[in-house]
Amino acid sequence: MTMQSLQTSEEWKLTNGQFQRICNLVYEHCGINLHEGKKELVRSRLSKMLRKYKLGSFDDYIKMVLEDATHSAFSEMIDLISTNLTSFFREPKHFEYLMQIFLPSLIQKKKSDGRCRIRAWSAGCSSGEEPYSMAITLLEAARDQGVLDIRILASDISTRILQRAQAGFYESDRVANMPQVLKSRYLKMNKEKNGRIFYEAGPALRNIIAFRYLNLMEPWPFRGPFDFIFCRNVMIYFDKATQQRLVNRFWDLLDCGGLFFTGHSESLTGIQHRFAYIQPTIYRKP
Repeated sequence: MTMQSLQTSEEWKLTNGQFQRICNLVYEHCGINLHEGKKELVRSRLSKMLRKYKLGSFDDYIKMVLEDATHSAFSEMIDLISTNLTSFFREPKHFEYLMQIFLPSLIQKKKSDGRCRIRAWSAGCSSGEEPYSMAITLLEAARDQGVLDIRILASDISTRILQRAQAGFYESDRVANMPQVLKSRYLKMNKEKNGRIFYEAGPALRNIIAFRYLNLMEPWPFRGPFDFIFCRNVMIYFDKATQQRLVNRFWDLLDCGGLFFTGHSESLTGIQHRFAYIQPTIYRKP
């Protein structure tokens, strides 16, 4: 083992040129806009890959990513750079609006039109808490409403995080704020030998969610229409031009009257779009 292979992450230097190459690569392939303030974060997180693959420099790492025909190294890089922070019923006003205002009228309209099909999309689903929360909300709204065809698409660019979402296992503290009646109805409690308690997404949720890998910058292999779309805390990584293209693609896939939800730190200010403003971070396609 060489002295070079014994380096710690603090000793690997990321030059401005190397950082710019990584920025360009990430932006070109998935639209994520890294700025100078992210340099230390990128260096710290990607240093793990230099250690893992026993590489001597970031030039070696960039070369490996570019030459990897399986694209797994690139996917791994995006996993590390992007932040996967989520929780059940995060930004609760969104779920309250769905449950109290949007879904009751939507379900009645669907039933009166003889169409019982409801479709939703979690674009950037992370570790699954968002689509599972969407599923619980939909199933609760549909209780005693007869048979409804409900499906949720949950997509993400991170294959690692999608595996966690599909597994559907969560520590007890991750569901601590969920009402007990919903836990009992939709989650299965498991207890390990060491006493640790965790919860597993039940079949009622799994049966209506399809988890899929998707790079939002590439062509989308579906046509919709969706009744509502969540794309929350995803567009913060994109520049305005990319955000505008993305928002208008979401518009095209929404049904008339459909809703578009953004994250609490995001808005459509400065973006040309056709959505009607409902309330902060909630928009409707007229």
